[in-house]
Amino acid sequence: MDSVMDYKVILSPRAIKDLEEIVRYISLDKPKVAFRFGNALIDAALALGHHPEMGVVVQEFDDPRIREWIHKPYRIIYRIDEAKQVIGVARFWHGAQPLFHDKVVDSES
Repeated sequence: MDSVMDYKVILSPRAIKDLEEIVRYISLDKPKVAFRFGNALIDAALALGHHPEMGVVVQEFDDPRIREWIHKPYRIIYRIDEAKQVIGVARFWHGAQPLFHDKVVDSES
């Protein structure tokens, strides 16, 4: 992998919906915190473009292309496409919830 070039980061439609749901939920009690936390999740996802392999392989998948970066309490689940130099963020998943293969794989389109 070429560590000099940045990868393009693309959020899947499901990842965008996850962000909206996270911010909406937090905003019920803390609107200012919700906005900052949503932006922090986006910043963490964008940072993956600079260091695609900084996350670890998702143990539920055991596929080196599917990785996660933790931004507590959320797992940023993403796929590395080396050929296209793209990071595809599939989900922003709460760490307390079990991760199911179909909930991630179906989210990549």
